[in-house]
This record gives sequence, structure tokens and C-alpha cells, in this order.
Amino acid sequence: MSIMIMSRLFRMNLGGSNRKLLAVRLADFADDEGRGIYPSVARLAAETELSERTIQRMLSDFVSEGILVVVRNATGRPGIATAYDFDLNRLFSFKPDRGDSVSPVEDEGRVTNETETGDTDGRDGCHGDTRTVIEPPLEPSSLSASAQERVSDRGREKDSGFEDRKQVEAAFWDLVKDWPNFADADKKGPLKQWFALSVEDRRHAVIRFPAWRATFGNRKHIPMPSTYFRERFWTSFPDPTPEGERTIVHNAFSRAWSAKRLAELMKQAANPPIAPTTYQRAELLKGGPVAEGIIRERRLRYGWPKVMTMHQRAQMAEGVTVAPWLVKLSENFVSYHKDSAEALRWKAYHQVQGWPWLPVPASGVDWLYFPPGEPEQAVAEFSDAIMRERGNDDAA
Repeated sequence: MSIMIMSRLFRMNLGGSNRKLLAVRLADFADDEGRGIYPSVARLAAETELSERTIQRMLSDFVSEGILVVVRNATGRPGIATAYDFDLNRLFSFKPDRGDSVSPVEDEGRVTNETETGDTDGRDGCHGDTRTVIEPPLEPSSLSASAQERVSDRGREKDSGFEDRKQVEAAFWDLVKDWPNFADADKKGPLKQWFALSVEDRRHAVIRFPAWRATFGNRKHIPMPSTYFRERFWTSFPDPTPEGERTIVHNAFSRAWSAKRLAELMKQAANPPIAPTTYQRAELLKGGPVAEGIIRERRLRYGWPKVMTMHQRAQMAEGVTVAPWLVKLSENFVSYHKDSAEALRWKAYHQVQGWPWLPVPASGVDWLYFPPGEPEQAVAEFSDAIMRERGNDDAA
């Protein structure tokens, strides 16, 4: 999940509410570089309450507008949905020239592959990226717990005519009862704003309040509830992470560490952030073996910055956080001695792919972990396993 991209999108004009809704949901799957988006059309339709045809049309529009880039087309195999990356430069500079439209849901028939599952959870990006951030509290405060209960399943959408106004008001008082400096402030205005929110907005306003409140530390003076509701501050924060989905640090060169490293390498190489030198530019213009060597060297050095960071930290005996679902996949990895024939085949496969090899033997590590089998087939099966795991709603 990229909170950075989502926050920017909320402040942008994307040409219509449906387009913004879809873009924000896609950002929920992406990492902070806009990469790793492969939910199925059916899932997007179900979660946005738009028709599949509308989703397909808007995805096509995003691609034609340059907002999205297709990095892999769907194959028709179970779990292999079309994968996208955001082009952040095009996205953040986008100026709409038209609005969006909606295809009817009724009687449209299904238009997606029934077996396609795609990605279902973008919390860690599609390959388990873990952001280095100060995470909000894992559990809502006791203040929010009571309010959350009142605004969840016990309330219904207010336009349905079944909303329990007493429950809604009680949730408001649960939320604001300990709000700093609110005791002597006007109550009618904020309460009116509270009732104007949708059921879902109230739920998010409650469960995300502790994370927003934590950003002010011990300061007594924080924005009043009226400002919190009007500016919709909760939209810049994720829902609290359930206890079972917490990421933990795994040692360098461990199975989990190796799985995360391989998952990162399987992503498309990033563009080098540093421009070629004058000499390199001249050689690149000439073409030939020297130019090809420069391209390979720059790709090797800059193509996978997260992997290079993992390598640098590993040299200092520092591990990384790994998502539980990726830890689960790593249990299938097998160990090979660094001098074994199997390890040498994996090293040769890295060279063919243009991937950086592990920082050994300088690290003093004797055993390396990879998925079982010959490298090419093992990588393909690992990729399929990632797709299946991220396409499982129950994946941890």
C-alpha cells in the first residue's frame, strides 16, 4: 500500500469520482514507487461497486493516458492477472479533459476470466515490500473501540432509511469525549458534520483516529473535531494492521530474507537514477559491445535499489522485515552450500538475468536459500506461488 500516492490522489482532479475511486484502489496495491499492481477486474468491480466493463474501460483509459503502464498481460491461467505500474510523473501531472462514465451492472454478463484471481491485498505491495515508517498503533484505543462498535455492522447506510441515529450520535460522543480542549467548544457543528458522513467514513474516522492523534505526540493543542471531519484527515492513514499480519525482522540470508530478495529481483528493473557520464553517453551512441556492457553495468548497479540496500545491510548483519505471506512461501526454500553445483547454477542464472549476485563469500555465509529445482523453472513456480498467495483473501 502506498499512502503517499493515495494521499496525492485525494487532492487531485482525475476527471470524475469513479476514476478517482479506481485510482485510489490501485494505489492501495502499489508500493511507493507505483509498482506491483495486479488485482483482477472482478475484484476491482466488487470493491468499487462499479461494473466490470466500467473497470475495464477506465483501466484502458489510464493506460492510453500514460497513467498506468502494462508490465505483464494476463495469461488466462489462474491467478495471472494483468500487472500494472503507475507512471508517477504522468500521474501527478495529469490534467483531465473529460469526465468518467459508468457501464450498467445489471444484465451485462461477466467479462472476465472466471479463474482469474489476481491480487487481493496491497498492504505490502505485490511482493512484500515493507516500508520503513513509524507505524500507527496496532489496536484502536479504548475510546475508539466503543465508537467503532457503534458505527460498524450495527449501522446501515443512512440513505437506506434504517440508520439508528442514537447509535450514530453515541459513536460521536465516544470519539470526542476525551478530545483536548473540546469540552468548552461548540458541539452542534461537529455533530452535524458527523451525521453528514457516510457509514464507511465514520468507521474510518474512528479506527484511524489513534494513528492521526499519534502524529501530534504529547501536544495538547490539536485540530478540533470539526476540522478533522471537514478536512477528512483520516484518509491519509491506513486501517490498523491486525496482529496476525504484522511484519517482523528476519536475519540476513535466512529463508524469509532470501524469498523477499528473489521477489524483488523478479520485478521490472528500475531506470538508473544517475545520468550516464560524458564518456558513457558517447559510447552508448556508438552502440556495439562497449555500449552493451555499459547498459548491463548500470542495470546491475541501479536496477534493483531495494536489493542493493538489502545486500549492504546484510554485510552489517542487519535483517529486513518480511510480510507473513512471503515468510510462508519461503518455507519451501532449500539450502545449498555456496560452493555447490546448485549454487553455481543460481549464480549463472543471475548473470543471465542481469541480477546482482549475493554478497558472498565476503559475508562469511556458507549456506544460501533458493526455491527447489532448476533456477528458471523454480523462479516461474515461485512467481505462480506469489500470484496464488496474493490472490487468496485469507492470505496472512
